[in-house]
Formats: sequence, C-alpha cells, structure tokens
Amino acid sequence: MKNAATKPINPCDIRAVANFYAAQLQLCCPHSPTSYPHARRVHAHMTTSGFKPRGHILNRLIDVYCKSSHLVFAQQLFDKIPQPDIVARTTMLTAYSASRKPDMALEIFNTTPLRIRDTVFYNAMITTHCHNDDGHAAIELFRGMRREGFPPDNFTFTSVLSASALVADRETQCQQLHCAVVKSGTGLVTSVVNALISVYVKCASSPLVSSSSLMGAARKLFDEMPVRDELTWTTIITGYVRNGDLDTACRVFEGMEEKLVVAWNAMISGYVHHGFVSEALEMFRRMNLSGIKLDEFTYTSVLSACASAGLFLFGKQVHAYILRMEDKLLWDFSLSVNNALITLYWKCGKVDEARMIFNNMPVRDLVSWNAILSMYMSAGRINEARSFFIEMPERNLLTWTVIISGMAQNGLGEEGLKLFNQMKLEGLKPCDYAFAGAISSCAVLAALEHGRQLHAQLVRLGFDSSLSAGNALITMYARCGVVEAAHCLFLTMPFMDSVSWNAMIAALGQHGHGAQALELFEQMLEAEILPDRITFLTILSACSHAGLVNQGRSYFDAMYGLYGIRPDEDHYARLIDLLCRAGKFSEAEDAIQRLPFEPGVPIWEALLGGCRIHGNVDLGVQSAERLLELRPQHDGTYILLSNMYADVGRWDDMAKVRKLMRDRGVKKEPGCSWVEVENKVHVFLVDDTAHPEVQAVYNYLEELGMKMRELGYVPDTKYALHDVGSDQKQHGLSTHSEKLAVVFGLLKLPRGATVRVFKNLRICGDCHNAFKFMSKVVERDIVVRDGKRFHHFRNGECSCGNYW
Repeated sequence: MKNAATKPINPCDIRAVANFYAAQLQLCCPHSPTSYPHARRVHAHMTTSGFKPRGHILNRLIDVYCKSSHLVFAQQLFDKIPQPDIVARTTMLTAYSASRKPDMALEIFNTTPLRIRDTVFYNAMITTHCHNDDGHAAIELFRGMRREGFPPDNFTFTSVLSASALVADRETQCQQLHCAVVKSGTGLVTSVVNALISVYVKCASSPLVSSSSLMGAARKLFDEMPVRDELTWTTIITGYVRNGDLDTACRVFEGMEEKLVVAWNAMISGYVHHGFVSEALEMFRRMNLSGIKLDEFTYTSVLSACASAGLFLFGKQVHAYILRMEDKLLWDFSLSVNNALITLYWKCGKVDEARMIFNNMPVRDLVSWNAILSMYMSAGRINEARSFFIEMPERNLLTWTVIISGMAQNGLGEEGLKLFNQMKLEGLKPCDYAFAGAISSCAVLAALEHGRQLHAQLVRLGFDSSLSAGNALITMYARCGVVEAAHCLFLTMPFMDSVSWNAMIAALGQHGHGAQALELFEQMLEAEILPDRITFLTILSACSHAGLVNQGRSYFDAMYGLYGIRPDEDHYARLIDLLCRAGKFSEAEDAIQRLPFEPGVPIWEALLGGCRIHGNVDLGVQSAERLLELRPQHDGTYILLSNMYADVGRWDDMAKVRKLMRDRGVKKEPGCSWVEVENKVHVFLVDDTAHPEVQAVYNYLEELGMKMRELGYVPDTKYALHDVGSDQKQHGLSTHSEKLAVVFGLLKLPRGATVRVFKNLRICGDCHNAFKFMSKVVERDIVVRDGKRFHHFRNGECSCGNYW
C-alpha cells in the first residue's frame, strides 16, 4: 500500500477511489501467503481515509478473509452490512462449510430471503450437507430447490449425487436418481456421470441389494461415457474392489491406456484389504518397474500388507528404499508413511525400533501416539504404556478405548474400569468399543453386577446391537458364571461373526456343556461361518472338559484335512489334555512322539495335569522334569509334582520337591477365593482369620458340616497335603478358601440366590465333593470357577459329572 499512501486521490471522486481499492484487492490471489496481509493493509487504509466500501469491494474483502481462514474478520464485515447480497451470503456459507461449521452455514441459508436466492446459493448449501455426511438433508434441500423453481445445473447434480451415495441402499433409489439426471440433460457431463457411478458403486455394498446388478449398471454407464477422467477410472476400479470382485477390477485396470497413480494405488489397496498380500506386492513391483512415481498412498498400502503378513524383511527393504529415494519429504507424506512404519515394526515384534521411528518423526499426529500406545499394550509392556499415556499431548476416544481394552486383556480389570470412569469424568462419551473394554474388565474381575450395570447403560444409549459390545457381554456373563444369560444374549444378537460363535462355544465348554458346544459348532458350520484357529481351540477344550474323546480326535483331524489350518502347539496341547484326562496315556505319548516340533511348556503341562488326575506318578515325574528344565521358576510344576507324591504317601519325595522349590527361591502363589456381595468383593485365603466376619463363617460351616455328614459326606483326607493326623487333616480341609467364600455367600446373599465363587487355582477334590452335598442341604445353586473351568452344583450333582 505504499502507492496508496503517496498517490494523490481526490476525495470527491468516489468512483475513482472505489476503482483504486478494487484494483488493489484484485492483487490478492486466494492461495497466496501475501493475500491476507495485503488485504488487511487495504482495509486499514480505507478506514483511516474515511472511505466506506460497498458492494463488490466488501464482497471481495469478505472473500479474501474467508479464503485466508480468517473467518472472524469476514463475519465482522458481513454483520455490518445492512442487507448483504447473495454473493456475500454465498461466500460466508461456503466458508463455514469448508470450516466444518454446518450450523452457522445453515443459519445464513435460513435467514436469506427466497427472492434473492439463486442456484449457486443452493449448490453451496447442498455441498455443506454433503461435507457433513448428511445425505438425507442434502436430498431434501434439492427437492425444496426444485419445488421453489430454481433450475439445477451440473454442480447441483454432482453435489446431490455425492450426497445420495452416502445414504442410497436400494436399487430403486439409484434408478430414480439416474432418471433425474437423464431428464435434466446432464447425462453426458463427466462430473455428473462420475457421481452417478459412485452412487451405484456405494449402494452395491448394501446388504439389501444385488451387488452384481448395480455394478452392472455402473459398468454400463462407464462404457457409454464419451469422456473419462482420472476419477472415472478410479471410481469403477474401487467399486469392483470394494465389492470383492478383484478379477474384474484387474481387467478394467489392465484396459487403461495410461495407468494413473490413483488406479495403481486402488488396486494395491484392494488386494491388501482382501488379504491378497502376494498380489499386492506384485502390483507394487510392476508399478515401480513401470517408472510410476510412488506416493504416500502406495507406500502405506505396501507397508500395511507387510505388517499384516509379518513380512518384516520386505517391509524393511521398502523402508530403506523410501530413505534412499525420497530426499525431501513433505510433512503429510512423512507423517502417513512413518505411521505405517510404526505399525509394521511393532506388529513384527520390533517394539524398540518402532519407538525410535516415533522419536525421530518431524511431525506427529494422534494416529502416531495411538499406534505407540497400542504397541505397548499388545506387547504387554504395561508400565511403558501407562507412562506414554500420561505423556500424550491429546487423547481421543480411540486412545481411551485402547488403554481400557489393553488393561483388560492384560488381566488388569480394576485399572481398566478406573480408566473407563476417568474417561467419562473428562467429558468423553464412551462408544461401543470403549464399553466393550470396560465389560471385558468386568469379565476379568468376575464383577457380575458391575457388568450388568454396563449392559443396562449400553441398552439405554442404543449400543445394544453393537457386535463388539455383544461379544464382550457373552464372555463377561460366561466368565461370571451366568452361562444362561450369555446364551440368551447370543441368540438375540442381530449380527454375529466368528468371534461371537467362538465366545459362545468356549462358554458352553467351560461350563461343562460339551454336547451343546459341539451342537453349536455344527450350527456355525451350517451358517457358513468358517472356523478359525480359535474355534478349534474352543471346541477341543469343550471335548476335553466333557470327556468327548472320539469327537475331539475327529475335530483335530478335520483342522487341516478339511479346513487347511495347521495345528500349532496350543492345539496339540488341547489334544494331549483330552487324551490324558481320559487316561489314554499311551495315545498321548504317541502324539507327543509324532509332534512336528519339539514339545514345549503347554504340551508337558497337559501331560502332567493328566498324570495328576489319574495318579500316573512315573510319567508325571518325567513330564515335571521337562517342565522344570524349560521353566524352572514356575510354581505350578513344583506344586503338582509335590501333590502327586502326597497322593501316594511318598512324603520324603514331596519334601524334596518342596526343598528344591525353596532353594531356587520359587514362591507358591497363595490360593484365594472371592465372592461378590452387594457390589463388594470379599476375598478369603486358606485358614483365613483376617475377614471381619470369618468367625460367623466358621460357625455356619460347622453347622452345615453336621448336616452334610448325615447325608453321607466324608472328608477326603488325601487332599490334605501334609503328613499329619486325621483330625488335623480334616480341620485343614475345612479351612480351604473356596469353602469359606461359598459359606459366606450362603450367609449374606438373599435366600434362593445363586452363590458364585471364583478361585485363582484349581478347586480341591474334597471341596468339590463337599459342595455337592452342600447344594443339597441348603437347596441352592452354587457355582465355582477355578483356574480351569466352571462347576455348577445343584441338588447334590455337579455339571462336570465328576469329569474334571
């Protein structure tokens, strides 16, 4: 504005002054960094000179301020205009739309008189609704526009079709829109036809339509187009990819004369999304050999493929190629690629390397921070996850969901629930995934009442149809001992995936309903849900707990024979457990001999557990020796071996095992049991004296013991693992933690209520027998979950059928 300050201007010549300022404002290019400062200087000079701008000059100033992202100044100018014209109103509306402020844009639209509106103004508001993902509002406004007599143009149809793509889910809707385009005479306009193809493509993903017929209609439009642009090719290729027709997508791609970068990326991304990693990498190789400039979308898709397939070395080569070829990285390129690299490294187990990439990133966003948090949680590095969570400069709903779910998955249910409550206190409304994490925390803690409260909140908030929350609820109810509620929930879920079926099969198996678990598995196959590795783990466990040896063998053989799933060590361990529980040790030993790998901890644990049940001391000692070599600091092996010796009265050998345990500094995990009463968890240890009401528990236990003896109960002193007298053994049995917890529940819970007790270790054989008699004496259901499974005691019987 130096010229404006020195050039003489006649104040009386308003036209000359106005033309001068208009010429100055014409110098403000919309995207130039100097536009805003220059406009401010012009505006300031107007103010100091006393010139009052009107009409096109005001509109030009408002336009520059809007396009320079200074909406406050634009709004101030706009508010001072007594009667803004349609140009000013359209400019402000468009600016609010671009700034994601649809409510303010709608206010300007609604306060604009009908007599001054035009087609461009309607187009701007339709686009606003489209940007706000409100397709229904955009379509309704389009209908209103036509009712008021405003003729739609090419831009109108492009915008309203883009909005329709958000909501169209029926073939008739697509056909109606197609007819409207043809009648309008815009059927040969490339942008309009592109938008119409997009409607067909997106509607083809709806479960309410036949994707093949809609993709056929889209293809017909594509084939008849006189002119196709980059968007045309990308839209049709992406449509085939999205609907799983990769072969046709590939044929269209190969038919392109000039294969655009976007089309290459669409194909690579499609292969990655559908799990065709080798095809994605081959497409990447071809793209590179063709001399096509690779961009951030190419790299992120390829790195994602490497991460999902565990191809760390190939991914590392891509990383090296990026460092060598991309000298000057734009911030958005660097950000997206580095985020993909973090995911690659941590999913391939390179946690520290992933953190190094994060530390060296010139720019980070919330995706970067959440990726590192997810990495620490998945790796079980909880302390680092906690510290990182505290460091985060900002958090979103995903952040909270990751840490809540991570705590639950790592057995820290109480901390997961505390974080869930903290999230709500900070003003964030939990989504269904956050609820799923909190519900999983309840499953870890066996906090049934708290889980029920969360279920009620889910229903109230409308998340009860959520798949993730529904799956978490199945597991929660099952792990809290209410398998009936889990089954009822499963039967009423609107959608189910393999996780839902696996969770329910596992629940039935854990609760001793082996036959029902197998029946549900067959229903899963009838529903055309393919079993996965987890499915076979659950079904083998169900067979093991129910003694269904023949069925278990058959399912194990079907894993690879029918479904091409190679059994891993956990599957073999389930098979060994199945055979050993049934006392088929020769078969178990043969299976171990035929293993395609060296047997590890899970295999020997399964064998030792079976030997403990059937008293096979010699084989048990062999398996224990192997376990002590592989995992010398684990207390469970010493305890099982010690108990086996105690069962057969080899007290000297038992003492040697205990001494070895002390010499190696291995501490036994103390057995404890707990029961929830009035939203409070009461914990009991063996021979407990700390609980404030423990004396009342002992008194009632003695009273129950007398009635149980009248029905034939005799304490099984072989489970008193000390070389002492019979009376002392019986007293020791009466103070087991699970007995104290059950009796406390009988005392405190309402008459007729089921008593649900949870124990960290395997239930004692005498306690198991005692609870059968106890359930008959008190005429109440007693449910006990130990470290392996559930036992439902009712009227003198247990759901396990004494097979445990």
